Amino acid sequence: MEFTNSTRNLEIVLQHNLDSTVIGWLQEKIELICKTTSTKDLYLTYSLLASKIAPIETGVAQLGNNVLAIYLKSQKATTLEVGRIYLLSRVLEVNSSFFEPKVANIIQVADTGEMITFLKYLILLPNAENYKQVAVEALRTNIATVFDAISAHNHYPAAFFNEQQWNQMYLKAAFMERDLSAILQVDERANKELARIISDYAHERWAASRTIDPLFWRPVANFLDQALLNDMQRLLESTDSTENKAGGLCCFASKNVAAQELLNNYPDMLEQLQTGAVTWGIIKNNNGR
Repeated sequence: MEFTNSTRNLEIVLQHNLDSTVIGWLQEKIELICKTTSTKDLYLTYSLLASKIAPIETGVAQLGNNVLAIYLKSQKATTLEVGRIYLLSRVLEVNSSFFEPKVANIIQVADTGEMITFLKYLILLPNAENYKQVAVEALRTNIATVFDAISAHNHYPAAFFNEQQWNQMYLKAAFMERDLSAILQVDERANKELARIISDYAHERWAASRTIDPLFWRPVANFLDQALLNDMQRLLESTDSTENKAGGLCCFASKNVAAQELLNNYPDMLEQLQTGAVTWGIIKNNNGR
């Protein structure tokens, strides 16, 4: 998803959610920072935002239904978060070569709450790819809120992660038992290596008599070799109806003739798939997520 005019739209959000005196103060500070290229004033203004702006969920109705409004709603953006990202976006737009290392330093020393903000809204910063290492490092955390900030409802991974990084994120999300339905563009980023990893991980879980989120199987549909077809048969024969649905959906979406033939052995499931009665969204709801 492409975000255009993000900085201006963030400004509009702030204008509709903050007192005019606070907006005026922030604009004056930004003009000073850009005019003097003052690192000190950037850091001071960023720090003072927490005392100037209450971290309440922001209203974005004034943006209509554009991509930024949808994104802010999905992230439950607060006015403080928008203020922080707006400040950084403005100075980066004016002088990216000077301010990029300064912004990187702010991220480096951020506390957990600030890091969550950065990760959720990295995609909105100018030259967002330059901060990929920050996003990749976040995959190592065991703090669920930090991991969710980069992995859940976030367009950044799909836009900038390479295959290995994407696969690492997807597997870690399953391992941490996060909401897999919150990961964006799963179908587009599916790949053969991830399908193999999913199968291997599932067999480890089965061997330990542990369950697997049925949503975990979604990326394998286009990569059903014999080993994965055996997995699909196990899902279709499971006593868990959500596993039946997951196996059916993978086979139904596959171009593998053998997968279609396997699905033909389960006519009730095939009929539900053909009528749209079974979807990944239904599996999500059945999981109580």
